[in-house]
Amino acid sequence: MISVRDIQEQTIADLFEQYPFLQGFFEEQTLEVNGQINEKLDDFLNFLEDEEEQENRAMAKDQVLESMSEYITQMLEFLGEDKDDGVRSITLLPGTNKSGEAEQFGELKISKSEIVCIVGPTGSGKSRLLADIEWVAHKDTPTSRTILVNDEKGDKKWRMTSGNKLVAQLSQNMNFVMDLSVYEFLELHAQSRLVEDVESVIDKIIKQANNLAGEKFDLNTPITSLSGGQSRALMIADTAILSKSPIILIDEIENAGIDRKKALELLVGEEKIVLMATHDPILALMGDKRIVIKNGGIHKVIETSEEERNLLVDLERMDAVVQNMRTRLRQGEIIQKEDIGF
Repeated sequence: MISVRDIQEQTIADLFEQYPFLQGFFEEQTLEVNGQINEKLDDFLNFLEDEEEQENRAMAKDQVLESMSEYITQMLEFLGEDKDDGVRSITLLPGTNKSGEAEQFGELKISKSEIVCIVGPTGSGKSRLLADIEWVAHKDTPTSRTILVNDEKGDKKWRMTSGNKLVAQLSQNMNFVMDLSVYEFLELHAQSRLVEDVESVIDKIIKQANNLAGEKFDLNTPITSLSGGQSRALMIADTAILSKSPIILIDEIENAGIDRKKALELLVGEEKIVLMATHDPILALMGDKRIVIKNGGIHKVIETSEEERNLLVDLERMDAVVQNMRTRLRQGEIIQKEDIGF
């Protein structure tokens, strides 16, 4: 909660810089700044101590200050920028599997810039775990798990408010239905976040998206004509750069047709907590830990070992060969045995 004390001693110029949306409040309340931009807010509002002014506005100085502090608080919550809600970690506490048996771990704490992979057979319960985290479960889902945020019970507001969501989820299928260009889509999202330099943010997102996508696209491309890989690349870049959600849940990124390693590096570089359901051994070993799911429950939690990280180098080399062959096949080339290289 932004208190009156937090704002009344600041200059109007500083407040506008810190909270750009506050200019809208001044316009709505017909508070004309003119040449008083560098005055403290408290001094600027002294004219409201005049009884005639109070009668005309039906509001006294202290009421305007209270209303302004509440407006700032609500806007920060809507935008997902409430500084008191900074997510440093989430903690998973055990529930039960499909047979009602206790999950086989004590607790699992995941901090910012960590990657945790979720592995297990199809239908084992990977998506259920992602859903529990998104719901900030507190023994109120089929698994009876508990999700703590910053070591405390998660606030239910993260379940309901669109602007203050704890989690951004990237699913296997990204289908756009809006009749917009890539530029118009990004502009709309940036404006909804009240971004000051919209053009700079759009430029950053499209560059990062094309860094991930196998096939480049531009800002004039209709989003409905993007391929699956291009759509996923756009949404990963948009989520990393523009979304305020501190946790990213990814479902099977290996099927996206994008540079998986670069995608994870981008998300972690933006200090997100990344949880990823995957069947891909390369992605699984890129994580700091992996959660093994069996029969709907967490069977074990494995720390990625040094030996596995060394093995990852070989797997990435093999994957590069496969990706190269895929590209050459698309171009109509003939693949020969010596092209394999090992």
